[in-house]
Amino acid sequence: MANKKGKSKGPSSNVIAQNKKARFEYHIDETFEAGLALSGWEVKSLRAGKAQLTDTYILIKNGEAWLLGTHITPLNTISTHELADPTRTRKLLLHRKEIAKIFSRTQDKGHTCVPLKLYWKNSLIKCELALVTGKKQHDKRATEKERDWNRQKARIMRDAK
Repeated sequence: MANKKGKSKGPSSNVIAQNKKARFEYHIDETFEAGLALSGWEVKSLRAGKAQLTDTYILIKNGEAWLLGTHITPLNTISTHELADPTRTRKLLLHRKEIAKIFSRTQDKGHTCVPLKLYWKNSLIKCELALVTGKKQHDKRATEKERDWNRQKARIMRDAK
């Protein structure tokens, strides 16, 4: 049987990095899709999957949205000729109405804006943002209980077959 070129064996994921902690820590109210202004070495590092979104947040300043705290590890082969700052502030590309909506909602008590994931959309890198409110301790316990129960249900269904 001949091996076909260009065919992948499994479903390829377009997600580069996820902020799983955000889904546990916050209630997600609304999501947005934003582009990122990146330099060349950052794109090459993201192709290699070298990004972390933990402890990352969004800052709205002078009518522009900025991504702070994202760590993109520079590749050794690329960053030899250029001084690469892995945690530099990156600009988010959003419409004015979206920025105004995010700004007004983050001024409310208990609301903030956090990135949920970085992903590929065709040949562009996008960031999924969310307007969130913080969870209380009892909400976190309920989320953990539900996750454990779903895992246990899947185990029971798998063993029943």
